[in-house]
Amino acid sequence: MVYLTRRERFNAAHKLWVSAWDDETNRQVFGKCANQNWHGHNYDLFVTVKGTPDPLTGFIVDVKVLSQLIKTVIVDRVDHANLNLDVDFIPEGMQPTTENLVMLFWKELEPHLQGCKLHSIRLHETENIYAEYFGE
Repeated sequence: MVYLTRRERFNAAHKLWVSAWDDETNRQVFGKCANQNWHGHNYDLFVTVKGTPDPLTGFIVDVKVLSQLIKTVIVDRVDHANLNLDVDFIPEGMQPTTENLVMLFWKELEPHLQGCKLHSIRLHETENIYAEYFGE
C-alpha cells in the first residue's frame, strides 16, 4: 500500500461562540476565537490517499485530478468564506473548529474518490495547531 498526500491552502474566517453562554464564559473557553468581529486563519489542508500504483503510470491517482477534486469539493466552498455563515455543509450551530472541519471535509470528499481510498484529512489552522482524521 502506498500513501500519497496533496496539500491545498485556503483562507477563512470564523468565530467560536456558544450563544447560551455569557460573553465572559465564551472568552474564557474560546479566547481570541470568541472575537465578536470574527477572525481568520490561513489553513493548510493535507489530503492523503492510499492505493496500489497503476503498473503503467505508476500513479495511485493523477495528482492534478486529485487537486482539482479537492478544490471543487472543499476549497472553492470554504476559501475566503465565513465558516459560521457561508458554508452549506457545516451544520448551523456546529462550531467550525479544526476538529469538526476535518470530519466534515472527509464526509464531503470521500464519495468522490475513484481508484484510491481516502486515508486521512489533516488540517493546519496555525503552524502549531492541526487536527487529523482517519474516517473513524
